[in-house]
Amino acid sequence: MRRTHYPHQDTPVFMTEPTLHHVACDDAQGGHRMAYWQWGDARSAHVVVCVHGLTRQGRDFDLLAQAIVARAGGNVRVVCPDVVGRGRSDWLRDPAFYQVPVYAADMVALLAQLQREQAIDTLDYIGTSMGGLIGFVLAGHKELPLPRPIRRFVLNDVGPTIEPAAVQRIGAYVGKSGKYESVQAAADAMWALSTTFGPHTLAQWLALSQHMVVPASERTADGSAKVDAGGNEDGGWLLHYDPAIGVALRAITPEAAAQGGAIMWGLYDAIEARTLITRGAVSDLLSRDTALAMTQRGPHATLVEFEGVGHAPTFVDPAQIAVVTGFLFD
Repeated sequence: MRRTHYPHQDTPVFMTEPTLHHVACDDAQGGHRMAYWQWGDARSAHVVVCVHGLTRQGRDFDLLAQAIVARAGGNVRVVCPDVVGRGRSDWLRDPAFYQVPVYAADMVALLAQLQREQAIDTLDYIGTSMGGLIGFVLAGHKELPLPRPIRRFVLNDVGPTIEPAAVQRIGAYVGKSGKYESVQAAADAMWALSTTFGPHTLAQWLALSQHMVVPASERTADGSAKVDAGGNEDGGWLLHYDPAIGVALRAITPEAAAQGGAIMWGLYDAIEARTLITRGAVSDLLSRDTALAMTQRGPHATLVEFEGVGHAPTFVDPAQIAVVTGFLFD
């Protein structure tokens, strides 16, 4: 949402599309590029980073980003990355590295680039599911070279303890889709797996789904999406992400899950940012017991639950958006 001033017009006009950028990130196989979508004023010293869930991408936050920019009167930069292996980002050569430590390192590289472009005075973070786990590292690890500590932290339907049944449910479908004949067909197939997101109109779900697929003809040699996806001459649509992102997820053992949970609780307890938990009231990934425990330790988060929603709220509903913007700006 770029801010543009027209002659003889004092009120800024907010554009309804973000701009696409990339950041170079290091890895053991020679590096990769992570894409990110930017809304608002690139000159603003207030940055809000929004990071999506496991199989999603940065355009999930379109409506929330627009609302944040409007609430700030344009004086904010909202940055929504496509985590590596998703959207317009590169795919990793070794799928074993599709893990939170790599994603967190990429976010550090992103913040360093944003800092070089414009010094950051205020840093807020919103993370859905996997994006929240990445946020635990950024907010709880005190030795990371962040330009500023995170001021306000939104955890969307995720906690240090993740319910095993939800991991099994998600692992059962990640990376196992095929080619779709249309965006609508892809949207219908995704809805069958995503009814836990809660009520959506057909238009809302199609708007969320259109960025989840790319034309089959617009894949690069390594399978990742080309930057300028255009027509679809060869026919068919594919999901935007590397099917191999599920490899590391399905390799998690109960012992590894318990160890990872202990690490995440340690990071959570070290968080000093003012923290909000948004939870689907019938979520199978973030239990109510875990969410309540998070209100009693660490940053003593505020908990808001959305009725009729499971894993995870999409921030399409105006009431959900209002909770987040109110937390950021009140």
